[in-house]
Formats: sequence, C-alpha cells, structure tokens
Amino acid sequence: MFDFLDSDWFNITLEIIFLVLIIWDVKKYIQTKKREHIINIVLTLGFAYWTLYPYYNSYVGWEDEQKKVMISTCQGVKDKDEKKLCECVDDTIFKGYTHDEYIALDKNSSEYREFLKEAKEDCLDDSWF
Repeated sequence: MFDFLDSDWFNITLEIIFLVLIIWDVKKYIQTKKREHIINIVLTLGFAYWTLYPYYNSYVGWEDEQKKVMISTCQGVKDKDEKKLCECVDDTIFKGYTHDEYIALDKNSSEYREFLKEAKEDCLDDSWF
C-alpha cells in the first residue's frame, strides 16, 4: 500500500518540500526576527535528517567499485528486458542494504528471497506507485 515511500521521486519531493519550508522560514525570520522561525528551521532540518538519512546511508553507502561488481553480473545477460530487470533489482538492493549488510546477508534466507521477489514485481510493474 505504501510502496511509493521507497521511490526516488518521493524522496526528491521531500527534499524540495524541506528546502521550500526552510527558505520560507529564513525569509520570515529576516523580516520579523521572531524566534519561532529559528525553531521551525531547526525542527525542519531535524525532521529532514531523520527522514532522508536512512535513504542516503544505504544508497550512497556503496562505493563505485562495489556497484560495478554487482552490475557486472548483468553484463552477461543478452536480452534487453532481462538486463533492465537485473539493473533494476541491483538498484533496489543498493537502496535497501548497505554494502556491509548485503555481504553479511544470508542469500538463501526466506527474508532475502521475499525481498528479491518484491523487487522483481516492483521492477516489472508499470504503475506509478
């Protein structure tokens, strides 16, 4: 039901909203010098950090060499659609796990298999959410 929460567009929209709120509060603080706008800025920055840090921690936590090793498994795939699916699943793994978590993960566990099944379904789904 809430699959859109994991999408890139949702995170980008949150970033834009946070920036607009911060800019508006800075503008209002400059005009009025009221302390409440400083509190709003601090709360907005705190909420942005709390919301977006897990996304960036997992997605940006992969080094380029580590990503190349994962993506290189898609290079042997000849079919265009299968290659797109492979790259989409890799991208989902980059977002879902840090490199250390992925290495330590039991690839035969039912939890990981369920994650891959959902990732494939999401990648093959053409809907917006």
